[in-house]
Amino acid sequence: QVQLVESGGGLVQAGGSLRLSCSASVRFFSRYVMGWFRQAPGKEREMVAQISGYRGSLYYLDSVKGRFTISRVNEDNSLYLQMDNLKHEDTAVYFCAAGVRWGDFEFWGRGTQVTVSS
Repeated sequence: QVQLVESGGGLVQAGGSLRLSCSASVRFFSRYVMGWFRQAPGKEREMVAQISGYRGSLYYLDSVKGRFTISRVNEDNSLYLQMDNLKHEDTAVYFCAAGVRWGDFEFWGRGTQVTVSS
């Protein structure tokens, strides 16, 4: 069983930055593909970024490329999402997710709210 807990959300003005963290309670954290998703009110959940366990493969949603950076510290069972130059349309609940295969996520955190004021 994998337990994921997100933190770091909040209210920020457009153009500002936030850093989300996800702490994972799991053995062999480095074996898991990790991802960040978001869901805005009235919209479907979308993948923001994902990162592989060992080789550092990365994926970013087009609208966040150049502004968001996903990273992980396997020794600390931690996942991060650095979000810079935030826009109002980035407002959403952000979720941390884990899976054993690229693009296929089985475990989810409860989410953290990010609100960007315009």
